[in-house]
Amino acid sequence: MPELPEVEVSRMGLLPHLEGQRLVAAIVRRADLRLPIPQDLHARLAGHRLAALERRGKYLLFHWPTAGGWLILHLGMSGSLRLVAPDAPLGKHDHLELVFPDTVMRFSDPRRFGLVTWQTGEDAQAHPLLAALGIEPLTKALTPDWLADKVKGRKQPIKQFLMDARIVVGIGNIYAAESLFRAGISPLAPAGSLGPEHLRALVAAIRETLREAIDAGGSSVRDYVHSDGGAGSFQLRCAVYGRAGQACPRCGTTIRQIRQAGRSSFYCPKCQKPADGAR
Repeated sequence: MPELPEVEVSRMGLLPHLEGQRLVAAIVRRADLRLPIPQDLHARLAGHRLAALERRGKYLLFHWPTAGGWLILHLGMSGSLRLVAPDAPLGKHDHLELVFPDTVMRFSDPRRFGLVTWQTGEDAQAHPLLAALGIEPLTKALTPDWLADKVKGRKQPIKQFLMDARIVVGIGNIYAAESLFRAGISPLAPAGSLGPEHLRALVAAIRETLREAIDAGGSSVRDYVHSDGGAGSFQLRCAVYGRAGQACPRCGTTIRQIRQAGRSSFYCPKCQKPADGAR
């Protein structure tokens, strides 16, 4: 699933081509995604200029103030956004086109777990999908003290804690695994067991991992591509994710793979100390 780095890379790729441009047409080719695409998008948006393109967690927010609101888009499990020429052939899974004078933004989603919806008004955060989201990990809001308060008394494994978007947004499986490795924390460690030193290391590792991922264009492990069709490369830099049975790049110990809440977790049992005797 595209996570915070992939969504931010998509935003940055689209921004210089779309911001300030007047929409010519909105073409819904298949509406039955996770939420139905509003069928009145063309009537609502045609002729209006896109004022801003923002991100909240894994959601892209297209602001159309003269149309009275925001288009909210989530890439789902397999979605991607491409900028193509107006006469480019349609792809099998192209469900939505936003047509601008010189380019077309196409939303492709093979598994159709993405969504496109509308929020009326000046505040996109009022939408129920956004209102319950946690803090942004690349802002000043994420501090060791804030994290200490949130993990206090929690027995939940730290990896699952980090992936809870109600607490902190955008840290998916890859980035949780890599952040925990860099911080020297086992994915099995109860969140509430982490002391100040580990929490300081974890905050630094999260920021470092996400920023490196954005610089690398994100991770392309399934269908995700950039707005120009290119692929991300962060997955090639992973120390533990997807490397079960290989040697840890830090100490040489064999990397292990376990299941947590239905997801694969990868870690080094030597560099990331196990919790409560777990192996």
